[in-house]
Amino acid sequence: MMSIQLGDNAPNFKAKTTVGEIDFHQWIGDSWCVLFSHPKDFTPVCTTELGMAAKLKPKFDALNCKVIALSVDTVEEHHAWINDINEIQKTVVNYPIIDDSTMNVSALYGMIHPNASDSLTVRSVFIVDPDKKVRLTFTYPASTGRNFDEIIRVIESLQLTDKYSLATPVNWKKGEQCVIVPSVTNEQAEEMFENGFEVIKPYLRLTDAPA
Repeated sequence: MMSIQLGDNAPNFKAKTTVGEIDFHQWIGDSWCVLFSHPKDFTPVCTTELGMAAKLKPKFDALNCKVIALSVDTVEEHHAWINDINEIQKTVVNYPIIDDSTMNVSALYGMIHPNASDSLTVRSVFIVDPDKKVRLTFTYPASTGRNFDEIIRVIESLQLTDKYSLATPVNWKKGEQCVIVPSVTNEQAEEMFENGFEVIKPYLRLTDAPA
């Protein structure tokens, strides 16, 4: 079992999916990616999650982000589950689901937590950037559904802060003020941020998010 840490290269793999066989890195291409795992097909909480991911695909597309799910069941079982998801969630699952019946990808990404279950994947989320670096990991208990608004919020923050010398404060949402990172001096900030900035403390300076 690997322990995937922030900044690591996302392990590559080849796998069967509901849209055919893929090479993970090639499939990502120049996009961002959300990889999220499920304990098993035909599980209630995960059914709601896969439906929500499908409904949010336009938002992911706008962020140049691909979505891919994983479960330890087969492609055939995935297709049957997709029929249920589409019916129950009033949507169309429009992204691949990985057949990890061999559990190879689960082992590669450390998705099996023996103290929780030695046969089912935990409900993990990995955000991977276009350089194939892991930028975020979440692990949820089986009883708690994921918050996809938070996943989108993190991608928006990562893309903004990759481009500018900024960080995003607590509960930040797109369009709200950002924090100027400490390595930027006030003199530099005056040149960098045309709308100016507010000094709360010498180490806490706020500025409008760049348009």
